[in-house]
Amino acid sequence: MNIIDRIALILTIIGGINWGCIGIFKFDIVAWIFGGQDAVLSRIIYTLVCLGAIWCISLLFRNRAIEE
Repeated sequence: MNIIDRIALILTIIGGINWGCIGIFKFDIVAWIFGGQDAVLSRIIYTLVCLGAIWCISLLFRNRAIEE
């Protein structure tokens, strides 16, 4: 697993935790930390999470050699 894969997984995990908090507690962690949903930093984080999730789609289709 290369560094881009790890970064993409971390971003996807952050997004999943954030969506879980929104769904369960109606609390947006990213918006709270970076000053609201319309703040530039929040929008950057949302965009990075989206790009990370798109990258993670490629993980599903990669051929992996079975290590013994």
